[in-house]
Amino acid sequence: MTQVEEKKEDENYDYLTEPPMLEGPREDPLWPLIVAALKEIYDPEIPVNIYELGLIYGVAIADEKDGVRDVVVKMTLTSPGCPVAQDMPGWVQGAILPIDGVGGVEVDMVWDPPWDPSLMAETAKMQLNMFM
Repeated sequence: MTQVEEKKEDENYDYLTEPPMLEGPREDPLWPLIVAALKEIYDPEIPVNIYELGLIYGVAIADEKDGVRDVVVKMTLTSPGCPVAQDMPGWVQGAILPIDGVGGVEVDMVWDPPWDPSLMAETAKMQLNMFM
């Protein structure tokens, strides 16, 4: 299979990596870069990235000002007692901030609605053998 064929095949399954509750400007040119950055962050207790795990509830990208755009991420954790609750917002900020065109990153931690496995992307459920 050629690289072009592999890329096309990957794109056919991209929808499986999308968490059902996530809100964001998918048509924005920064969107794929932000998603790629979020997919590099893993919950240390669960071998799935935080994007597919459904911990990201929303991403807002502000209008451009002085050549950059601010990003606001609304996210949660699998439980309020998560051992990385203090660290995870910094990880998210650190992953998105280096993207060209991003000026600032704010991470808002929310607990409502509480996270549960139904918020995971299909790929995360497959990785964890959780078929619902």
